Amino acid sequence: MKEKPNAFTNVAHALRLELLAVVLAIAAWAAGGSSNSLAVAAEVDAVGFPAPTSFGDIVARVKPAVVRVRVKIEEAVSSDDAQTDNSASYGSPLDRLFRRFGIPFSDNPTPRRGVALGSGFFISADGYVVTNNHVVNNGLSFEVTTDSGQSYQAKVIGTDPQTDLALIKVGGGSDFPYVRLSADVPRIGDWIIAVGNPFGLGGTVTAGIVSARGRDIGAGPYDDFIQIDAPINPGNSGGPTFNVRGEVIGVNTAILSPSGGFVGVAFDIPADTVQLVIQQLKDKGLVTRGWIGVATQPVTPMIAEAVGLNNPEGALIAQVEPTSPAAKGGIEAGDIIVSVNGEAVKDPRDLAKKIATIAPGTSTTIRTYRNGAEKTFTVTLGELPQTRTKAKAEEQKTSSEPAVLGLSIASARSVRGAGDHGVVITDINPAGRAAESGLQVGDVILDVGGHAVDTPADARAIVDQAHNQSKRAILLHVKRGDAMSYVAVPIA
Repeated sequence: MKEKPNAFTNVAHALRLELLAVVLAIAAWAAGGSSNSLAVAAEVDAVGFPAPTSFGDIVARVKPAVVRVRVKIEEAVSSDDAQTDNSASYGSPLDRLFRRFGIPFSDNPTPRRGVALGSGFFISADGYVVTNNHVVNNGLSFEVTTDSGQSYQAKVIGTDPQTDLALIKVGGGSDFPYVRLSADVPRIGDWIIAVGNPFGLGGTVTAGIVSARGRDIGAGPYDDFIQIDAPINPGNSGGPTFNVRGEVIGVNTAILSPSGGFVGVAFDIPADTVQLVIQQLKDKGLVTRGWIGVATQPVTPMIAEAVGLNNPEGALIAQVEPTSPAAKGGIEAGDIIVSVNGEAVKDPRDLAKKIATIAPGTSTTIRTYRNGAEKTFTVTLGELPQTRTKAKAEEQKTSSEPAVLGLSIASARSVRGAGDHGVVITDINPAGRAAESGLQVGDVILDVGGHAVDTPADARAIVDQAHNQSKRAILLHVKRGDAMSYVAVPIA
């Protein structure tokens, strides 16, 4: 007998129908969502993020233009530091931190001959080769070996220690394979290929990506390095890094290596810097840079607030040298330079780079912020002092005085703006005694071991005397800007 439906069964039936409708709706939504997901995936595939399956074609095209550079050197090195064809000198923590490949240095004054190895690349068919200054520095003779194994004698056309670039020329040919410098700024994440001569193993190819741009590693006043993660090692120095079009985006010059080995951080001199420097070296054998004659400091947020600037940008002028181009143009201490020829100035380093790229004698528009308002000045640039470095093959052996405690120094009287007393640090040997002391190029040493010094000979005599007395360290009284401090440096 068929049971008659009651109120409860009617409600249950209605609920089952509603539940079925909900399930069907969810299924339809899921099917539609899946379809949409597939559509999105297809769209992504259509855009594509292709990874290169091989760099072979690029390497085959550019590798013949990359060369091995072999330099015979003579300098004061210890028996453990003289570099041979297949070795590199590892020394101080600073050397391990920002290792410069090529020529080692030492405080031991024993003259020795050795061989420095590096890399380079042809930039023209008539034999011009780009490499690093530190590869050819102090060289007695220079040999370039091509990818095919042919060796040629070379001569140095010019060097620029400020950017660590050098131009050498190979004789004996006019149809050398060469590569071009890239006119484009590489993007972070772009694929790159480095070719060079690590540890004397010529023709070595490594690959990676652009990790960062605009790096300042404290190597010089114009630091603007491209950071890459392609494996770079001693001997790669001076070699090229290419983009996937086979254009040179930079010249390998340094690695960050706390442990002494490659850790994935290397630095390249950008192609636009290379272009500017190499053209001057080719034309006149030296590099001249613009100069206005000011000492600057960063604009901190507190300074910006105090003077009424909206953003902490620009270069605050701490001092204007008398009779300098800036002084003649009307610029004063306390002004904040905010632009040069219409281009915004971010900070003092940016100002130095912008001025340096303008030829001396050029009339330049400089805009400053003074007393709550912007003012415009026209300044005819002078030439940056102490940048005339013309390197010839017959002049490679340095004529400067021997280093003191690993410091190259000059009388303060001979350096513009350094004062009348003391000696100025002009270079710091990364393997020398003072490498970890915190001293900087430009510091003025007023006295050594409690004795006033005015010449390098004064400093050397005092250090030698302390050494003869078996002292382990010596105290330097140092002036940096308006600040004074004492620095202890090991003697032995």
